[in-house]
Amino acid sequence: MSTVMGTPMGATPLLTVDHLTMRFGGLVAINDVSFQAADREITAIIGPNGAGKTTVFNCLTGFYKPTEGRLALHHPRRGDFLLERMEGYQIPKQAHVARTFQNIRLFPAMSVLENLIVAQHNELMQASGYTVLGLLGYRGYKEAEEKAVDLARQWLERIGLVDRADWEAGSLAYGAQRRLEIARAMCTRPVLLCLDEPAAGLNPHESAELTELLVDIRERERIGVLLIEHHMDVVMEISDHIIVLDYGRKISDGTPEFVRNDPAVIRAYLGEEEEVELPPEVARDLTETQRAGG
Repeated sequence: MSTVMGTPMGATPLLTVDHLTMRFGGLVAINDVSFQAADREITAIIGPNGAGKTTVFNCLTGFYKPTEGRLALHHPRRGDFLLERMEGYQIPKQAHVARTFQNIRLFPAMSVLENLIVAQHNELMQASGYTVLGLLGYRGYKEAEEKAVDLARQWLERIGLVDRADWEAGSLAYGAQRRLEIARAMCTRPVLLCLDEPAAGLNPHESAELTELLVDIRERERIGVLLIEHHMDVVMEISDHIIVLDYGRKISDGTPEFVRNDPAVIRAYLGEEEEVELPPEVARDLTETQRAGG
């Protein structure tokens, strides 16, 4: 497949990252990284530990202000947003970028349903006029509340948790909590969903459920998904486009097939010497990836 600036030919760019650099004192965590992520596609960012993947996410979602670079979200209906110029709270609210984290951040003492309604806080507050109208039974607020509950229940059905809507979120199995966190992000109606290692800690059955959910989101919601993941089987199965970082630099950018066979990627994981000893989980993931490539 032909590519232009890292995006498949004919695909509509949703996110453009130009010359992103992030320094922490004398440490350069991200060094002049550029790439594009297409609308209605799953783009994965991979690389060894310490490559800078989460730092990219933190820049995109407002946790860090980049030292240099331009981060442009091309909203399909609302135009362009320069994320590096926005306050962190504005990015999900105005640009409609949603994010999950490596560590689950649900409200464990709230019910499963309440976790999804809380995600729609902005719409509910707007419907109340940012006053006590909601408490007074204002019709506009009640209608907004009904829509919020309906959207939450739709997502509970899609992630197979509708029968546990009243359970405390913290009582769910780990894999179910991961799916609930993604559903909560989707209740904000994002155009770009950023997932930071969603398969971390999942068993094979839970990983299969996750990949099915992500493909379903891409196909039915028709949004862009940006994914950080160490599980190469998940990455290679669902990604349309892969970006590889190493020591803060981009070393590869293309289709799964291209990245799988890129010597720069193989060196980043294996090193120059054949006798290098890999951690068991990295060796297993790499072996599975090579087998998948024939």
